[in-house]
Formats: sequence, C-alpha cells, structure tokens
Amino acid sequence: MDAAERQRYSRQILFPGIGERGQEALLRSHAAVVGCGALGSFHVSALARAGVGALTIVDRDYVEPSNLHRQWLFEESDAAESLPKAAAAERHVARINSTVHARGVVADLTPANVAELLGGADLILDGTDNFETRYLINDFAVSRGVPWIYGAAVGSYGLTMPVIPGRTACLRCIYPDPPSGVQPTCETAGVLNAIVSAVASLQVADALKILSGHPDLVRARLTTIDVWDGGIRQIEGPPGDPECPTCARREFPYLEESPRPPATLCGRNAVQIHERERPIDLVALKARLEPLGEVRANEFALRFFTAPYEMTVFPDGRAIIKGTSDTGVARSLYARYVG
Repeated sequence: MDAAERQRYSRQILFPGIGERGQEALLRSHAAVVGCGALGSFHVSALARAGVGALTIVDRDYVEPSNLHRQWLFEESDAAESLPKAAAAERHVARINSTVHARGVVADLTPANVAELLGGADLILDGTDNFETRYLINDFAVSRGVPWIYGAAVGSYGLTMPVIPGRTACLRCIYPDPPSGVQPTCETAGVLNAIVSAVASLQVADALKILSGHPDLVRARLTTIDVWDGGIRQIEGPPGDPECPTCARREFPYLEESPRPPATLCGRNAVQIHERERPIDLVALKARLEPLGEVRANEFALRFFTAPYEMTVFPDGRAIIKGTSDTGVARSLYARYVG
C-alpha cells in the first residue's frame, strides 16, 4: 500500500477490525455484484469507496426515472440516456475511485455464463430480484466454495443472510423451493430507500469482514428489518440441512444449461426474451425500425416505441418488452420487429 492509499483509506485503517493488513487484503480482493438495482448499486458504491480492488457488476436492465429514488449510484442523465445499469455503474466507479478495476457486464446471469462472470470472485453479493437467479448463485457458490450474501427488500421490509459454504446453511436449506403464489415487488408494493440502504449496508458489512480476512466474524443468522414499524429481528441460522439437495447431496440443477423461456419481470408489466444467443447489429436494426416508430439507441441498447409497447434490444439479442406480461404477445412482437 502506497502513501496515497494510506491517506485515502486512513479512517478505515484506524478502525481496529480492518487495520492496515485488512485494507491491503481489500485492495487485493475481487467482489461480484449480481443485480445493480436498489441493493446492488449501493453495494458497488460502498465497495468501491472501501477500496475493494476489483468489481464485477452483472445486470440485465437499464436505468429508468423510477429507479432514481432508491438506486444510489445513478443520476438523471443515466435515465435520460437509458443506459444499462452495469455500464452506468462502471462509469460511476471510475469517477468514485479510479484505482478500482470495475467491469460492468450487461447480461442476464445464466448457467452458460455464470462461471465466466463469477469464477474469479472472492465473494458474491446478491442484488437480484428473483429466486431463479438466487438459486443459480447458490448452486455456483456452494459448488465452488465461494461465500455469498443474500438480500431482499420491498415496501419497508427487508432481510439478509450470509451463506458461507461448509459453515452455514445455504439458500435451499432455508427455502427448499421458491415462494408460492403472488409475491409483493417494488413495482406492486413500492419500496422505501431507507430499507434498501439498511439491508445493503448489512450485506456490505459482512462482505468487508470476509474480504478483509475475518470471515470468522460473520454470524450465521437471518436478519429481518422493518424501518417503518421499527422492528429488527435476528434469528441464529440453523446448521445446514442434512437433506439439502445443494450443500448436503451436492446436486446443482440450476447450473445445468437449458433454454430460458420468456420471463415476466418482477411485477413490471414487462417480459424478457432471451431464448438463445444471437448477436444483433443495433445500427442496422435502428435503420429498419425508424420508419415504424420512435427509436433511441446508444452503443449498449436500442429502444423502440410502438404504442402501447416499448421494446429494448441488447447486442446479444436479448430484449425487454414493456406494456405486456403475456409471453405470447412479447414473443410475437420480438418476431415482428427483430426477426
């Protein structure tokens, strides 16, 4: 650590739990953040400011005005340009801390790319909005022995739990199956930025313990918070389930590659199409669509408006169609305008 780094992180080094040795460990560490929305954007900003040496930021979505009240890393200009969140996050990290190597990946985390995207990480932070991706992270992390930290927030309520393979229960020990029935989302129940920052801060605190060389200080417990009612509960986590298919039987079905059907996105009246990898020439697509409706495009994505729908197409062929939750309608629109 050079003199400039000692000055920059001086207040963090003074904290006995980290000290100079812990700061040096942070500077050498690599964290992956999956989902750069409300939780993930806080993770990225906090870890970059703390001096985590490398950050991989994976997100499939783009910045919208409705994100700005709770997604701490983004600005009005990001929403005006409809920048993908991962790309915008990479740009902001460069301005926050130019010594951090940030890699923003505009993609959906899948069994096909999870090893390439998360394989070099010392720790994974969950900023996602769906259990399918969390189970994928859980399978990957347990199979590789990589710690990860689960988190979720909606309304005024949130929860977080660390998963340290070999020491704590994993996600499927606690949730053997995804929650059934209709679940509240930020788009249907709203969300307070205070609960987002509270949950994300607890996740980052555990991340700093692990990355600075103190994984033994991470408590195996589930923490729930309600910032409106004022309730905070911490339940000591049970030991791993001896019948858990993931951490006991070492079965990892979420790592198996299979076609990804269209997915309705988190109460947003939108569908994601990503059935196969098919590179798209966005310049050519823009020229083809301009006679048919309003088109906005940048190097990261193209947005096409044809009332009452809005289609965002990414270079890998993935698309998000807003204005419908019917996968059949979304497929039809994709076929009609993208081919």
